[in-house]
Amino acid sequence: MTIHPRPSQPFLRERKTTYSYILLDDIVLTHSLFLPTEKFLQELHHFVWAGGMEGPEGLGRKQACLAMLLHFLDTYQGLLQEEEGAGRIIKDLYLLIMKDESLYQDLREDTLRLHQLVETVELKIPEETQPPSKQVKPLFRHFRRIDSCLQTRVAFRGSDEIFCRVYMPDHSYVTIRSRLSASVQDILGSVTEKLQYSEEPAEREDSLILVAVASSGEKVLLQPTEDCVFTTLGINSHLFACTRDSYESLVPLPEEIQVSPGDTEIHRVEPEDVANHLTAFHWELFRCVHELEFVDYVFHGERGRRETANLELLLQRCSEVTHWVATEVLLCEAAGKRAQLLKKFIKIAAICKQNQDLLSFYAVVMGLDNAAVSRLRLTWEKLPGKFKNLFRKFENLTDPCRNHKSYRDVISKMKAPVIPFVPLILKDLTFLHEGSKTLVDGLVNIEKLHSVAEKVRTVRKYRSRPLCLDMEASPHHLQTKAYVRQFQVIDNQNLLFELSYKLEANSQ
Repeated sequence: MTIHPRPSQPFLRERKTTYSYILLDDIVLTHSLFLPTEKFLQELHHFVWAGGMEGPEGLGRKQACLAMLLHFLDTYQGLLQEEEGAGRIIKDLYLLIMKDESLYQDLREDTLRLHQLVETVELKIPEETQPPSKQVKPLFRHFRRIDSCLQTRVAFRGSDEIFCRVYMPDHSYVTIRSRLSASVQDILGSVTEKLQYSEEPAEREDSLILVAVASSGEKVLLQPTEDCVFTTLGINSHLFACTRDSYESLVPLPEEIQVSPGDTEIHRVEPEDVANHLTAFHWELFRCVHELEFVDYVFHGERGRRETANLELLLQRCSEVTHWVATEVLLCEAAGKRAQLLKKFIKIAAICKQNQDLLSFYAVVMGLDNAAVSRLRLTWEKLPGKFKNLFRKFENLTDPCRNHKSYRDVISKMKAPVIPFVPLILKDLTFLHEGSKTLVDGLVNIEKLHSVAEKVRTVRKYRSRPLCLDMEASPHHLQTKAYVRQFQVIDNQNLLFELSYKLEANSQ
């Protein structure tokens, strides 16, 4: 008979602490699936006071509240600046805890930590003096000045102000200053004020509609109550303000469909420089995405939308890189140079994979797999066999068969820092969302919350170490950096096919 020794008490305490931490983290990351943040904090406030505050039970309640509040603040941080109601409740809880001498004596370190977090977060309360006006930020796809695009990216918040052009049917435009989270109605109000469209504000807003127009000519009429529209626009989409009568006459801006073939910057830069600048920029963008944005992006339909600007911008950037690859190949008229360009992009993909930047890797491979590029049989035939074989391996890695098994096997062996293929994380979260109910017989589905939180914790793991790239300061370093951060791309697939058929009319 084998006798198994009982686990030591320190081991049991450590395991219990780990389980407690995971449960706490699960609740903080996913509570918004079944309870809005403000309501969640109200319940926490009620929990502290329910049943009295005296005696061991009261102390236990306050200790549990303190642990939850610490974890909540540590996770949410700057996001709480956008939640005025939640900020007020947190300050009430904070004052209660700080005034409790018995709690301070028993948990002095945690209480001081709470004080530091509240000071760091700088909670915004409406009654307090408003902070000075913020610097206006441009969205990255609106960067056209080198000094702007070279700046290190910082996270966007809904209250941030941006400059944006809103076009008229004749392609004239007004530049408005707006909050990133502004509603369509707010945007139209700013536009009509600029235009001095009429004397009566109410009539002005009713007279105009806001439309997103893509480079392909596709139009989307935006509803007055929609918000956060700036970051949901396509790569070459623009906002148009018009009357309902002129809706059908809206056409894309001319500069979005003009093509200028010839050698571009990509022909003059080294693949190592491009790949490293891609990784550096995408790491900045990835670091700007708060982990809770992944939950909000997938689950916002159940409980109203919170801003997910940084995640949406990262997804747009992935699409932009994909279209950049196709654009550069199809704008190259000489077959020999095109083959060299394919070779260069395959090298860029290889270096991105080596950098553990799987977002850039995926985007470049998908760009080369674009139907308008892959059909160029004569161009691909000029590619050396070594690079053909390497690209086949890359295609196998990005193959979605067996739930992206090849990709998952590779990324599971990587250690931080890693830039994952973010759309696949969102796909996994969507599967979890649609595959099971959040509430079962009126009770919260804890297994679902834990699975969602586990997926979000992988994002935390990927970013647990800083990115350190060995980037040599070449003479063209800043020029390459500016080029990589402000691609000019064609995202109209019909136009890409037109270019492709001009290059090789009869390719199969």
